[in-house]
Amino acid sequence: MHVSPRVRPESEGRDSGAPGSGVPESAGQAGVRTSVPRNPAGRGTVLLRWPAGIAVVFAAVQLCFVVPGSGLSWDETVYVSQVGGNAPPAFFSAPRARGITYLVAPVAAFTDSTTMLRIYLALLSAAGLFAALWIWRKVLPPPVLVGAGALFAGLWPTLFYGPAAMPNLWCALGALAATGWVVRALRDGTGGAETRGAGAAVALVALMRPADGFWLALPTALVAVALPGRRRPGLCAAVLAGLVAGCAPWAAEAYAHYGGVATRLHRAGEIQGGLGWNIAVDDHLRALAGRTLCRPCDIGWESPAMALWWAALPLLTAGGVVAARRAGRGAAALAAVVVGVSTALPYLFLVGYAAPRFLLPAYALLAVPAAECVTHLVTRARRARRPAGLALLALTLTAHLTVQLLVLSHVIRTSHATTSDFAAVARALNRAGVRPPCVVSGEQAVPVAYYAGCVSRQTSGHDASTTPASLRAAARDVPTAVLVLEGDGPPAEGLRSVPLPTGRGVAALRGYLLP
Repeated sequence: MHVSPRVRPESEGRDSGAPGSGVPESAGQAGVRTSVPRNPAGRGTVLLRWPAGIAVVFAAVQLCFVVPGSGLSWDETVYVSQVGGNAPPAFFSAPRARGITYLVAPVAAFTDSTTMLRIYLALLSAAGLFAALWIWRKVLPPPVLVGAGALFAGLWPTLFYGPAAMPNLWCALGALAATGWVVRALRDGTGGAETRGAGAAVALVALMRPADGFWLALPTALVAVALPGRRRPGLCAAVLAGLVAGCAPWAAEAYAHYGGVATRLHRAGEIQGGLGWNIAVDDHLRALAGRTLCRPCDIGWESPAMALWWAALPLLTAGGVVAARRAGRGAAALAAVVVGVSTALPYLFLVGYAAPRFLLPAYALLAVPAAECVTHLVTRARRARRPAGLALLALTLTAHLTVQLLVLSHVIRTSHATTSDFAAVARALNRAGVRPPCVVSGEQAVPVAYYAGCVSRQTSGHDASTTPASLRAAARDVPTAVLVLEGDGPPAEGLRSVPLPTGRGVAALRGYLLP
């Protein structure tokens, strides 16, 4: 551990911030921790105990509230079907990457149980949260470390996507880990652990979502070479190498199936509605009330109170940077802000729709300065012996957590309704004779096909992978169904109609069997 030659007494260090937080920084000392723990072994035990406690609670909430009764969503059926599960592989469109498929493979390859998959991912995400926080243990004092973990883990998108076969939470944990390694390298000098850790974390994010990997690698690589007196070219090289390694499978697939990276990027942009200047800040605000996907986001602002915490986040972030600077951790807080803002920029200003999961990497990183601010407010109120201030802060945090759990409950109910409808439609098709091996096309074909044990094939749209003639040819060999919205006409004359159950989460459908 790097120790400044000018160490103040511990009492002075405690007066300037949280316990063990160090002294106020002076010129040239930003982000350098200068306090000397009175009991290093005891401090290590505390640093192990509290992040572990956060991870255990995070896993428990997922297992008790999110996992029971859940089914796989549309996107999840695509990722899981690539390695097993209940159906043949679904069409893998241009924007998708294989990272989450690799992650679920150890379970999905051996069982089609959604519950087993959820339990595995819940425990794995809790372990990932602990590992990401553990990386920051040499940078942040225990109160800030625990506060950052609790603030991030308490958000409803974090809890909902913890046991989900979706890449966004893993991008968040990878971004938090990568930034922690970079901050440690800038503070203590580049060692083998910091270099390898930063590269591996960036590779993980790029493997999950190449675009997220780019927006993470860009600021971390610049920070590694831009700070005078702290330039770490080896660290920059490791970050860029991690980006290349993580994107390699996606790039190889681009040349194998799309004619190159540029062609696949163009197709991915088309599927995402075209990447360009799109101010989606208001879309993300509206989606926070419990919309897992807001596309197009032309809904009214249903519950403005649900987004108050989002409006307070910039204030907490700014206050946290100031508090961290006074405590000697300004560089760490500022790095978290820079990287967090970078990961949010494309989703706020370049993509024309919103999903709360897109901003999970930004939330994970901005939780660090936000926790600095909250810890500073608590410490200040305690020293001033202001019970009213402490009570108000506790009440505010309790209200925030209550809002998150209320929205989480709403999202879980909606998700259960939707996946139950997919399963009900699939059972109706099975009863009508559409059983494996079989093909399903049309409206909601991707998830319905997964639940029915069929392969999904579309003749148009984002997942277009066949032609009408090929679909009719396939019907000569295997049962083939086409789904349309209730009220729409049949796809062709003379087809047998299959009535399908109407649920709450999916628009009413009607099935037609190709002869």
